[in-house]
Amino acid sequence: MLPEEEEYLQLEKEIKLDDIDFSDLEEKYNFEITLDNYILVDGAPIAPESKVPILIKVLKKLFSSVGEIDENGEIKDGIYMPLENGKSKGYLFIQYKSNESAELAVKKLNGKKLDQNHRLLVNKLSDIENLPEDKEFNEPEIEPFKSVGYLNDWLVDSQGRDQIVLHFNENVGVYWNKKSNEPEPVIEPRKGFTSKYSKFSPKGTYLFSIHPQGVQSWGGKDFKSIKRFFHNQVRLIDFSPNENYMVTLSPIPITLPDSIHERQQFPFGKESEGHKLVIWDMNNGEPVRTFALPPHLEHQKEMPWPLVKWSFDDKYCARQGPDALAIYETPSFNLLDKKLVKIDGIQDFEWAPSSVPLQNSKQIEHVLSYWTPESSNQTARVALMSVPSKEILRTVNLFQVSDCKMHWQDQSKLLCVKVDRHTKSGKTIFSNLEFFKTTEKDIPVEKIELKDVVVNFAFEPNSDKFITISRLDDGNPNPAIPKNTITFWAKETKGNKTNGKYKAYKEIENKHSNTIVWSPKGKYVIIATVSRSSGELEFFDFLFDDEILSKNKNLPANVKLLRTEKFSGMTNLSWDPSGRFLACWSSSWLHLIENGYKIYEFTGNLLRDDSIDQFKEFIWRPRPESLLSNSDKKKVRSNLKEYSAQFEEIDVMEADAAVKEAILARRKQLEDWRKYRSKFHEINKAKNDEAIEETIEEIKEEIIEEKEEIVE
Repeated sequence: MLPEEEEYLQLEKEIKLDDIDFSDLEEKYNFEITLDNYILVDGAPIAPESKVPILIKVLKKLFSSVGEIDENGEIKDGIYMPLENGKSKGYLFIQYKSNESAELAVKKLNGKKLDQNHRLLVNKLSDIENLPEDKEFNEPEIEPFKSVGYLNDWLVDSQGRDQIVLHFNENVGVYWNKKSNEPEPVIEPRKGFTSKYSKFSPKGTYLFSIHPQGVQSWGGKDFKSIKRFFHNQVRLIDFSPNENYMVTLSPIPITLPDSIHERQQFPFGKESEGHKLVIWDMNNGEPVRTFALPPHLEHQKEMPWPLVKWSFDDKYCARQGPDALAIYETPSFNLLDKKLVKIDGIQDFEWAPSSVPLQNSKQIEHVLSYWTPESSNQTARVALMSVPSKEILRTVNLFQVSDCKMHWQDQSKLLCVKVDRHTKSGKTIFSNLEFFKTTEKDIPVEKIELKDVVVNFAFEPNSDKFITISRLDDGNPNPAIPKNTITFWAKETKGNKTNGKYKAYKEIENKHSNTIVWSPKGKYVIIATVSRSSGELEFFDFLFDDEILSKNKNLPANVKLLRTEKFSGMTNLSWDPSGRFLACWSSSWLHLIENGYKIYEFTGNLLRDDSIDQFKEFIWRPRPESLLSNSDKKKVRSNLKEYSAQFEEIDVMEADAAVKEAILARRKQLEDWRKYRSKFHEINKAKNDEAIEETIEEIKEEIIEEKEEIVE
């Protein structure tokens, strides 16, 4: 060792560097080192060294879009991508000029889909300070897979029955619906199953319960626990149409735990602090995006719901804000084209419930409609917008508008906008119906002008027919006077063709009716009076098969009242997925008089009347779309009589125990006979295989001579 080195080591032992004050030098030369403007990007492609410069150029362009990269900082050119064995390692470091740019990169680019196989995960490098100080890396434990069985098990029921949920007192039970007898339990009623209410996902795959800590999903044959979604004091939940995502809302803003250990288990990051609205991925149970409530909704007693609306295929979702519409792409949940859609004064919007068959378009078109009110500079307006192009397909200007309600036909061939208009004096309100025909060139609009105010409107499923409930705005608000009019509308026909114009085929005046509920299969409809004090159900057939229809087979409507039923205190009604049964109930959430439920056939015949104290809710389990092809459905229709006989036998067995015993005895005798025949057939077959010789004798008679004599 050189003398200079020995002298340096001796000096280092005598001087403690920690005791030296460098503050004057740090202040003069700004030696402060911070990691706040550095980000770590994971999930990048692993590329050979020769292609790394091109990859860096692409990523640099992407990350420069949110902030200025510091090319003269500690990292050369602002980006460092480690290499190993002649390849990149799939992650890189980026240095921005400001902390704000780094935070914006995390907010906007975390989860960004770079291509079909690569999704970028962006985090601030300073977040490493929040990690526990473990000297050794401990690989996280992966919980063993827990099977809950076949989630669609109820769909293979041999009798084709539907499941229902009954919520009464503090109990929630799942049952098989039976036509005649009491419902059969699938699982016994569970006390404390939910603290608020229960809800099925749109296709019936999952059942959800609400708790102070969050939401719990259940499924499978025995409704076992599947996933937990932690959201403190959650109040409202909603789902995307294909069950890929769930939306939850809580009045309590998200706050991060104090301890580092609790933060590791907490599903939300720093960017979610103060937010109340959460979108969850149903497949992995993780939050994918959180939002703060718009300022105009804070402290509002009645919350419009849902706050997030979805396209028919879960590809896009949107939420409305002041003078803007935010459209997000899934699964990244980044803003479409990275910017809001500016729409001054937007009041409401609705997605088309299916792909819109626009003329001369071969691609799947996502379309949404929205409306804006009148202002000093412009008229009220209804518009159709194509997504993702954001092209305005059609607009209609409206005058003297009080309100608009948008109703999409379920095949997206028509959009009906109910426009409530007022006279110049503003004292009288009346309605217009504006029909956008999306399948025709340039999307023409047909208008129906009415003298009444339309209080309810509903399209028939898979049809362009509809029903309205309206009343004349005569300035008399007395609810005791029946003045509602029920009108049944269909396209007018001339010969074998329709002229495309709507015609009122039947009107029923002076009614209290306020609710329209179509059967899921169409044709049958319930016109109801839902009220806490009184209730009435009217069962209608929109195309009743009688002599009138047989004489004119092209008649689009032949309305027939099938039955009228009273249900005092009725609060809700709902069809089962097949359209065979209607459930009506009186909920203790709204009043405590005559709580319970009733089930009717589609013709109005009462099947079950069950009064239950503290009855809260009746829920049909939804069904997904049929997997049968058109040829399979045609085959079922052709053999409908055979299938009907089988189900009718089941119904008879359920209705009468003695008949059931006789039918089962006959079935046993038939089965025993078939077993005997099968056994006898096998014995004969074995004998024939032994090739036993047999002697066959044949006797023939032959007349040789015939003589006739007369005897006296």
